[in-house]
Amino acid sequence: MQLTTTQGNIVEQSTDAIVVNLFEGITEPGGATGAVDRALGGAIRRLIGSGDFTGEAGATALLYSQGALPAERVLVVGLGKQDQFDLKAARKAAASAHKALSQLKGVRQYATVIHGAGAGGLEPQAAAQALAEGALLAAYQAPNYKREKPPAGPESGVVVEFDGAQLDTITAGVNAGQAIATAVCHARDYVSEPANILYPEAFARRARQMAEEVGLACTVLGEAEMRELGMGILLAVSQGSAREAQLIILEHTPPGTEEQQPLVLVGKGITFDTGGISIKPWDGMWLMKDDMGGAAAVIGALEAIARLGISRQVIGVAVCVENMPDGNSFRPGDILTGITGKTCEILSTDAEGRLVLADALGYVARYSPAAVVDLATLTGAIGVALGPQAAGLFANNDALRESLLAAAEKTGERLWPMPLYEEYMEEIKGEMAEVKNSGGRMGGVGTSAKFIEHFTEGYPWAHLDIAAMVWTNNERNPATPKGATGYGVRLLVELAGQI
Repeated sequence: MQLTTTQGNIVEQSTDAIVVNLFEGITEPGGATGAVDRALGGAIRRLIGSGDFTGEAGATALLYSQGALPAERVLVVGLGKQDQFDLKAARKAAASAHKALSQLKGVRQYATVIHGAGAGGLEPQAAAQALAEGALLAAYQAPNYKREKPPAGPESGVVVEFDGAQLDTITAGVNAGQAIATAVCHARDYVSEPANILYPEAFARRARQMAEEVGLACTVLGEAEMRELGMGILLAVSQGSAREAQLIILEHTPPGTEEQQPLVLVGKGITFDTGGISIKPWDGMWLMKDDMGGAAAVIGALEAIARLGISRQVIGVAVCVENMPDGNSFRPGDILTGITGKTCEILSTDAEGRLVLADALGYVARYSPAAVVDLATLTGAIGVALGPQAAGLFANNDALRESLLAAAEKTGERLWPMPLYEEYMEEIKGEMAEVKNSGGRMGGVGTSAKFIEHFTEGYPWAHLDIAAMVWTNNERNPATPKGATGYGVRLLVELAGQI
């Protein structure tokens, strides 16, 4: 779906539907909603008086203008309590409105007011960006290989701003929201694709094509190049697969940032994880196509950063591997040496994500980074600890931790700080190597992060365990349809803009 902006009065828009809003507890609508109510002879006030619509956050009510307006339909969306309204609520309102209109066969285009830039107290550009993000994220449809395609929702929308002096500001917000939401949807596509469609080399081709479109530099290292670099830990994970591992490097270097220390983003990209020799149970293994959610977020974030022209040098590294069992697979008990020269002992081949990150994090030291953030669908235990409400945040640097938490607060992509106790290191000390790749079930979230930290090379670093965040089986959030979420893209873009 495409969003545009225009200066005008929402009452005068000739379109299939218009969208206005209402805070909870309001009985006399004002502003644009009040103007529509007057044009409809008090229909919105009667709706409120009936008790059928209270303005609850995300609730919607549909009215028909019956010729009183150029638009045939009026959708009223609830904003919730005014004193609790924020950017997250603005996204929810836009997403709820788009979802409700998608259920109507006759709506191909609609016009909407901005949610929260007036009485809601939001800065207009941020409110416009939130509106675009919410609407486009709600419009997402996953790749579909059925012969009969699902029905599509509205094809276009126009954001109507009454104040002409604000139009440029609103347009900038809508354009930013579209760029970010488009990248989130591409990340969702990557995660949604089955592993026979999106394997490491196919992922690299898509990344290269995207880079050409948006002006990123793209380098892809194959196994021969990685072997020359001594990336033996990463390559061991790939041994059992017929698909060759790929290290995708995307570079965003706007003019004037060439001498900056870059922000480096690293994503785990296990395009399918069987567990290797330590094979997983069959039930639910199909979802292991999502084990590249970290790489998807990094590639999506670099796309959005390039489209937005963020004036900061950012490097994205996606380490893409299949973890498969065959006669060449690495085994429990193997000793591996990586790019840093550090050694590790394998207890479980199903603890492979931390292995590929070990060499990727060693590799990025060459950039003398200002900070490194890795994202990985690393442990099921993080979902047990936090549920699908937040990703786990581990950091060796207070300033980086605070920057990530601020970005999480603004985007609604939640993080929760977790400890990196030195005692975790005792649990992963190896018998025949420096470290082992599993510290056992107790404290598994912390020991996995401590393992990764062991391979960092003296730079500020944070690890985000996003295992519970990249896929959802419910429809509770209208901006996140069932399936891949694209978690992390908006968070990383916000981080790049502030760090």
